[in-house]
Formats: sequence, C-alpha cells, structure tokens
Amino acid sequence: MVSVLSVVLIEDEQAVRLATTQTLELGGFSVAAFASAEAAQTHLSAGFSGIVVTDVRLPGKSGLDLLGELVAADKDLPVIVITGHGDVSMAVEAMRAGAYDFIEKPFSAERLLNTCLRAQEKRRLVLENQQLKQTLANRPAMPELIGQSAAIEKIRHFIRNIGPTPADVLIHGATGTGKEVVARQLHLASGRAGAFVAINCGALPESVFESEIFGHEAGAFTGAQKRRIGKLEYANGGTVFLDEIESMPLAMQVKLLRVLQERRLERLGGNHLIELDCRIIAATKTDLLALSAENKFREDLYFRLAIVHVYLPRLNDRREDIPLLLAHFLQGAAQRFQRSLPEWSATEMQLWQQRDWVGNVRELRNFADKLVLGVADMESPNESEHVSENATDKQPLPDANSLPKKLEAIEASLIAQALRTHQSNVALAADSLGIPKKTLYDKLKKYQLN
Repeated sequence: MVSVLSVVLIEDEQAVRLATTQTLELGGFSVAAFASAEAAQTHLSAGFSGIVVTDVRLPGKSGLDLLGELVAADKDLPVIVITGHGDVSMAVEAMRAGAYDFIEKPFSAERLLNTCLRAQEKRRLVLENQQLKQTLANRPAMPELIGQSAAIEKIRHFIRNIGPTPADVLIHGATGTGKEVVARQLHLASGRAGAFVAINCGALPESVFESEIFGHEAGAFTGAQKRRIGKLEYANGGTVFLDEIESMPLAMQVKLLRVLQERRLERLGGNHLIELDCRIIAATKTDLLALSAENKFREDLYFRLAIVHVYLPRLNDRREDIPLLLAHFLQGAAQRFQRSLPEWSATEMQLWQQRDWVGNVRELRNFADKLVLGVADMESPNESEHVSENATDKQPLPDANSLPKKLEAIEASLIAQALRTHQSNVALAADSLGIPKKTLYDKLKKYQLN
C-alpha cells in the first residue's frame, strides 16, 4: 500500500522547477525533480507508487513523448501535463494520449496541489486493488478475517505470533464465530506447503472414524480391498483442522494423543509406523474441561491441545464490526445471486447492530443473503438461525414496525458507542452525549448495557 505522497516533477526552467517543488513539498509530497524526460525515466521504475507531473515543452524528448511511453508501460500511472496558456490543442492531445489531467501556465498552488492529491489517491486505490487481486489469485479460497474491533485485532495478533510456529492450537468459539476461518489463517501464516485438511468430527460416524483419520491397510476389515491414506497422513507437511473435537470418540482420542506426542501413526490393520509432519488445529464450542470431569473427553488430550489456545468473540461482543461484515457478505451474495446490492438507512444499520446475533457471523451472512434476495422482511421478529445451546442467551428483538422501539434501539446504540469511545468511562460518555451522569446510569440499567 502507498504510505507516502510521491511525485516525479519534470520542468526544464529552473525557477519554475524550484517553485513547483516547494509548493508540492509544502503540500506533503516527496518530490524528485528533473530538467529532462531522459533524466526522469531512470527514476520511474516498474510499480512506481507515486505520480508524474511534466511540462510539455522540454529539451530533447517532449512531455507528450514521455506520456506515451509511460502510459504504454503502465496505463494506470497518473501523468499530469503542464501546458502553455491557451495551448488548447496541446491539452486535448495530452488527454487523448492518456494524461490524468492538464494544468495551464500560470497556475495557482492550490490548483496544482488539488490535482496532484486527486491523482495520488487514484494511484493508491489502483495499487491496493492490484495487490488485492494478486493476493486472491494466489489464495483464491482463503477466507477473510473481517473487522476492526479490539477483539479482532487481538485475534490477528495471535495469528501473526503463533501462525509461523509449529505449535498445535485449540480454538474455542460458539457456533458461527469463524473457527475455520481462523484455522485457515493460521495455516496460511505457517508457510506450510502441505494441504489444509478440514474434518468435522461431529459429522463422521464412529464406525468409519478411525479409517478416515488414520487410514487403513488392504484387508484391515471387510470391504477394505486396498490401502487408504487417512486424513492425517494426507495432510503431511500441512495442517489438519479438527472441528467439533468434543464429538471425537474416546477410543480415537487415545490414538490422537499418541500421534500428537510421537508424531507418528499406524494405519488401521498395519504395523508400520509412519512419520508425520502436520500441524493439528482443533476447535470446540463446549467446555472440554467440564466434559472431562464427566468422563466424556480425555483430560490429558485437552491439556495437550490447550498448550496454545485462543477464544473467539461472539458477534454481539464486537458489534462495531457488523457494518464491515455485512457489506462484505452483501457483495458476495449479490455476485452469487446476480442481484443488485440492496440499500439501507443509517437507522436500519443501527437496528441491525443492536440485534441479538445468536448465530454469530454465520447468522449475519445468512441475513445478508436474505437481504439480497429481498426476503429478509419475511422473517418474524423473533426468527433466528442458531443452535439450541445458545437459545437461553436470546434477548427480545425490537419490533421494526414500532417507532418507540426503533428510537430505543438507536439510543442504546449511541450510548454503547459512546462507552466504547471513552473506554467505559461513564462521566466522559455522559459529557459527550450531553446528558447528566445519573441519566446515563438510568439508561444503562434500562438497556442492560455494561
């Protein structure tokens, strides 16, 4: 990404060159000034992140000649051409040749700076878009970790810190919080060349669990006509993601613990130990220690997995990320369904931010699909896509057709935002809202805000 304002200036008149350089530098630009096009071209390498300002009339190669060469090499490089007063034909020719804009002499400092700033912003957006396309081309299936909240920044820091290490990881998070997204990001950060293999332990029948995970030799059981490579072996050099690990049969937990300790495995029906180089990332939505106390999960496996662990926040705990997430999901849904993006008001967004997203990010994504398809308003006020274990967390949703409820939702959202802005300092939040501190305390109690 472009982090500085940068311009290559080409002007053969020394006095004009010095004055223009000073104007641009006062406007925040880093300026490389040259008296000829030939001298400037040595500074214009491929991927130059700035812009070019050039006079048309130059000794040797003209500004129009330089413009043609620059546009041919990089059509998205903004080139601003300086022409003589009244030289309309020259200005038209420059624009036809691909100039970003032209400025007539004599020009004001404000005109020059405004044009250069607009050109630099265009250059920044173009380069960021190119970088994004390159990233997506290299990792087309890589999901994004979207959000700017403190909770998400903490997750990003964890990924940057732990990702490059070989450490196994346990991810805690409610349904729909993005456990697989974080697992894939950890795999990406690891730099491992092997595959990312996701396994939903809750979806595998116990009868085939061992064969799927550890593989089997030919003749290991009835129907095993040939050798099968298990998921762990297939992911050698990569990462295995074990989702809903609390559903793994106890007998398989013993074998997994041994693999984690020895980094070797045996296929079902085999006697040969196979060296294993794969990272294990497990995920759970339940309290594994509580399950181990009930003899439903092995305590030794929990402590082996939980050496490095991370807790993912619920969407209700990072409501400030909802606009970004929803915009992202709406764009994806519009592309999938070949529909136009729906419009929404600020009031609607505030209501959505106050809504109780029990199904977390997954529920928000489904809601985006419904908005694009035009069926979101067909939901009943209490309808929600979520799992039963979270039902007790559900709070009554505002009636979208009730003006008092809409106003209450907006007021609660503004109060919550003020508290976040002032790090939960009630006095400062009350001042920013223009209400007495006691009134704010009453409203905190009314809206059950912490």
